[in-house]
Amino acid sequence: MISAMTILVLNGPNLSRLGKREPEVYGRQTLDDINRELTESFPEISFEFFQTEYEGKLLEKLFECEDQGGFQGVVLNAGALTHYSIALRDAISAVTIPVVEVHLSNIYAREEFRRHSVISEVCVGVISGFGANSYHLGVRALLARVSLEPD
Repeated sequence: MISAMTILVLNGPNLSRLGKREPEVYGRQTLDDINRELTESFPEISFEFFQTEYEGKLLEKLFECEDQGGFQGVVLNAGALTHYSIALRDAISAVTIPVVEVHLSNIYAREEFRRHSVISEVCVGVISGFGANSYHLGVRALLARVSLEPD
């Protein structure tokens, strides 16, 4: 197993409303619940959690993560920015840290405008539709990805 692995869990607009906003779509767990479960499920990993309602703050955090070093990957739920933020797409392509795109709901089974992600092309993978478990699967994907990289 990789020692001292650090992962940034990055969340965009409206994810602060989890547990309250459309629980039939997004579930009843809060973002704090999801973060706590990740920490408990992966005690060998150091997590940094960040959520913002603002696109620019999301980009700044991604760049900060790259510039300060020490992060092996990013699990990103960009919320609605997934579908239209070329700025976020460009930011992801500008960093060397692997980014896994995650979604609580199956975006491909939702409204037409939600079925297209402008960030998928620049992420190492996409996990969609497994509720809070999408984050866990995103972490597992990063673990597998990093363990395959040559030293």
